[in-house]
Amino acid sequence: MRYAVLGTGIVGRTLAAKLVTVGHDVVIGTRDPAATLAHTSEDPAAPSYADWQAAHPEVGLAAFAQAAEGADVLVNATGGRASLLALATVDPAHLEGKVLIDIANPLDFSRGFPPGLDPVDSDSLGEQIQRAHPGLRVVKTLNTMQCAVMVDPGRVAGEHHVFVSGDDAEAKKEVRELLYSFGWPQAAVLDLGGIETARGTEMLLPIWLRLMGSLGHAEFNFHIQGAGGGGEGH
Repeated sequence: MRYAVLGTGIVGRTLAAKLVTVGHDVVIGTRDPAATLAHTSEDPAAPSYADWQAAHPEVGLAAFAQAAEGADVLVNATGGRASLLALATVDPAHLEGKVLIDIANPLDFSRGFPPGLDPVDSDSLGEQIQRAHPGLRVVKTLNTMQCAVMVDPGRVAGEHHVFVSGDDAEAKKEVRELLYSFGWPQAAVLDLGGIETARGTEMLLPIWLRLMGSLGHAEFNFHIQGAGGGGEGH
């Protein structure tokens, strides 16, 4: 499959690298490829995109529109407040019928840290994307954990879960298969229902941030303990 990962940050890079390792062709989408490659970084924990690209020559780089045009599946790893702007640069004909895996959260830093969410409660970013692009088959998933855990669930000991939201049953089936290829057990994947259920998973972010602060690290995840003694996969 040909994937376009929209977003050049650590989340997009992590997903792109994993997609390559499980056998897919990957292009990362960005607003301005030249500016992305020209950006420098002195933080060894967050190397410049050019340095990362040199270490991952198998991953392409293109403007959002070109990356999406050539892809079978899209992954939205942009900053949540910029997601609709990024997708607006793409010809709608190049989105029609494609699955979009939305892993972004609409974090609002206007009041500082920790961020809030916008939208929140009565709407979600997943729903906004679906409304703006009805030809897309939007599936919300992986947005409730740190990116290293997304692609390597074994980093967290024991049973834990990943949620899936979306209106298209076939699209959700395709996304579940991708999650299995990342190492997620079938029982760990919980289908919450339609895209409106993305409201709940996006609203886990405030407690996720507080847990990260309390634990002092981000390598944790949510486990849903059922009355029968375990979580139930779908």
